Amino acid sequence: MKISVITVCFNSEITIAHTINSFLDQTHPDKEMIIVDGCSTDRTLEIIRSFSSPFIRIISEPDTGIYDAMNKGLKLYEGDAFGFLNSDDMFHDATVLERISAGLSDADVVYGDVLFVADQMQKRPVRVWRAGPYRRGCFRYGWLPPHPTFYIRRELADAVGPFDLSYGLSSDYDYMLRAMEVQSPRVRYVPSILVDFMHGGSTTQSPLRYVTGNLHCLRSRRRHLQAPPVDLALFLKPLRKAHQFRWMS
Repeated sequence: MKISVITVCFNSEITIAHTINSFLDQTHPDKEMIIVDGCSTDRTLEIIRSFSSPFIRIISEPDTGIYDAMNKGLKLYEGDAFGFLNSDDMFHDATVLERISAGLSDADVVYGDVLFVADQMQKRPVRVWRAGPYRRGCFRYGWLPPHPTFYIRRELADAVGPFDLSYGLSSDYDYMLRAMEVQSPRVRYVPSILVDFMHGGSTTQSPLRYVTGNLHCLRSRRRHLQAPPVDLALFLKPLRKAHQFRWMS
């Protein structure tokens, strides 16, 4: 099974080499990386091109934001399944794509756990997101899988369609909800850390952005799941995030 990894970047010269190396280190042989660059003005493209790898394809052109760039990646990938790896994140170890491919052998969606780190050199842990098994309908109770570990077969992706940019930084939530709750896929949870996620990204820095994002998630549930104007997930979703810190105590 060919696995496509889509990486969106803009001015990522500090971190992009770590991201690419973690992909190239993957022991799964049938793989590709699609890098969608938003016309970086630093050394990002120079660093990417220095790898000269047959496993990497690059596009660099203006975009209107991260999910617009991700939609471009959805038009370019050639694999049987795909997922996203942020330009400041890394696969947790060299066998991640092997485990994802094994999971997709009898599933349409695979996801796992995420380790939030303060930096990608010393791997200082901040929190861990142990997603747990999926049960149909659990989006209504604040559950969602970690998007950095979310891999989906092409056939299901074609049915789901592109990211809906009207949901802003919650476009990934809306996408996964449509894939898992509106469709009826076979889902497999890989109970291990798959991605080291750089803490402090665009969705984790600002409380106002988080509140706005949570309201966008509610709008998605109202549209696709016929949720009421205020539902349980609006309150339970933030509580689930707070629970992720307990492992450090």
